[in-house]
Amino acid sequence: MNTPPRANRVIVTVIGQDRVGIIAGVATILAEASANILDISQSIMEEFFVMIMMVDLEKATIPFEELKQRLAAKGTEMGLRIDAQHEDVFKYMHRV
Repeated sequence: MNTPPRANRVIVTVIGQDRVGIIAGVATILAEASANILDISQSIMEEFFVMIMMVDLEKATIPFEELKQRLAAKGTEMGLRIDAQHEDVFKYMHRV
């Protein structure tokens, strides 16, 4: 498998009350921006939905900041917290 350059990879996190359509809503925003989902992990912790995605923006049709805003707006619309960070920033913030 060809791994995209790290500069093009971002981590998308989603946390909130579980409901139908969360994955579809986030995936639609990413697809509309031509962002490629490389990996996805999701689980339900009691009544909370938690998801982490690794996304490749190499062929994205919009800038990262605009994508981040669209994801946050979708989160607000769905009652979720959706954030996106460059992979290196995510790793730095979550180091042990």
